[in-house]
Amino acid sequence: MRIDIDKDVCIGAGQCALTAPGVFSQDDDGYSTLLPGREDGAGDPMVREAARACPVGAITVPETAG
Repeated sequence: MRIDIDKDVCIGAGQCALTAPGVFSQDDDGYSTLLPGREDGAGDPMVREAARACPVGAITVPETAG
């Protein structure tokens, strides 16, 4: 799984970190970031829900071909 965060769109609402705290955090400026070692989502089932919870759509989790 690949997680993309558009830093130019992120407003720092923190919904991703609240929804999937094992994958997302906020940097010193309050913007979304991935936790070290969790760049692939670490199998967390809430990653896609965290992307949906973003009020500005800054997080995308592209579907991968299987």
